Amino acid sequence: MLFTILALFPDTVSCFFQESIVKRAIDSGVVSINLINIRDYTKDKHGKVDDYPFGGGRGMVLAPDPIFRAFESIRNRGYTIALSPMGCKLNQEKVRELSILDSLTILCGHYEGIDHRVVESLVDEEISIGDFVLTGGEPAACVIVDCITRELEGVLGDDLSKCEESFDRSGLLEYEQYTRPAEYRGMSVPEVLLSGNHERIRKWRMKRRLLNTLEKRPDLINRSRLSGEYRELLHEIEKEKSDESS
Repeated sequence: MLFTILALFPDTVSCFFQESIVKRAIDSGVVSINLINIRDYTKDKHGKVDDYPFGGGRGMVLAPDPIFRAFESIRNRGYTIALSPMGCKLNQEKVRELSILDSLTILCGHYEGIDHRVVESLVDEEISIGDFVLTGGEPAACVIVDCITRELEGVLGDDLSKCEESFDRSGLLEYEQYTRPAEYRGMSVPEVLLSGNHERIRKWRMKRRLLNTLEKRPDLINRSRLSGEYRELLHEIEKEKSDESS
């Protein structure tokens, strides 16, 4: 998959791609990164890419000309997104949707934003990674690339590891994880995980996923997305809570 990233500070992005899973994906040829410095396409001799907003107001706005010229240099633009607080909020469903693309172009905003004529003419979709404000879109671009890359076939050592993690197709959070030693500073690993009984462990993990989601993110519970076994466990949990409160 080809990621083309247009940014004012591409060096802050490039270092992220030199580590861990994304680097392995690049080295194996599953992912390619094309970084474009928007400043390279300004006609201003001082490298100026922004200007004051029409109508007044604080801050500066990224001017359209350098961005249009940068886009015109891209051979394989593919689907184009702009990172913006006004965009739809990123979730795992959107990540999977983007992961089937062959090419994704990411435009990083900065300052008070991007001249809207860029968004209207060049962008297919605006995306936000959350309800907060960043100094620029570069960190968000790293998040997008990381999320999508781990969805690509062959990137993770075990593709099945994606099947029971937070925000998988069930929409649930993950169960707690433990490793050796079984006893540490007076704290013990749950007995069921040491039992060797794979069916008990599987059921415990399913139940813990439901309990964690109910406690921490109840908004994620969607019964229609749950399997019959999950729905039975959810009914069991709700009955236990009802019995405790009565």
